[in-house]
Amino acid sequence: MDRIAAALGDAARWRIVELLAERPRSVGELAELTGLRQPQTSKHLQTLARAGLVTVFPLGQRRVHALEAQPLAALAGRLRELAEAAEGQAGEREVLVRYRAGIDRAAAAADRDRWADGRSFAFERLLPEPPGVVWRHWAEPELLASWWVPPSMTVIACVLEPRPGGRVVLRYRDADAEYPSEGQVLVAEEPAHLVFDLAVTGPASFTGHYDLRLEPADEGTRLRLDLGITATTVAAVPFIAGIEPGWQQVLDHLTEVLTKRKG
Repeated sequence: MDRIAAALGDAARWRIVELLAERPRSVGELAELTGLRQPQTSKHLQTLARAGLVTVFPLGQRRVHALEAQPLAALAGRLRELAEAAEGQAGEREVLVRYRAGIDRAAAAADRDRWADGRSFAFERLLPEPPGVVWRHWAEPELLASWWVPPSMTVIACVLEPRPGGRVVLRYRDADAEYPSEGQVLVAEEPAHLVFDLAVTGPASFTGHYDLRLEPADEGTRLRLDLGITATTVAAVPFIAGIEPGWQQVLDHLTEVLTKRKG
């Protein structure tokens, strides 16, 4: 597949393939139709032949070249698979579009420290497990780490001690950087109510105040998460802009984890 793609990546060879798709042709005819010199045409045909795209038929004094359909069909099939995979990730691409737009808006407003203090966000989900199970996915480190991280990130540390004064630690990384945050639990009423602060550390810092409520529902649990932010720095623009799409993603991830567990 790599050889086929490389062979077709040249404009002149692509034109030769188009001409051979119409019917088999000689080197001289292809040279005339493409405007290439005959030695150049022959070299392109050799490359196409090595990739399995062209077969040469010596016919007396003439050498006629024919296009092979099977390699093209294989490439077309692979391209269809890639297109379908890309369509399946359209939601993640849309998150990136919203995130980029959010960064642009935040950058325009971030003219001083504490520029975003007082902003609040609210998230809701209907989860397919009872409150006790959902609570465990917030309170047990291994279960918490199974969902509380954005796509493409790796969890380094993930702790939420469900008691007043308990530690909250979230550290994750990608290929470019590490993202640490630490905080403290303020309220822990199992399995219904959890309140904690979590501060992103470093130059791009801010503090989030999280108020999580879990209510029984016929289908499982109704989750509501209220988040308010304070102590924002100018450098925190990407983090602030990423709160809404980021939490939507991680709560979607939590929903998927619980759905798989139940199924």
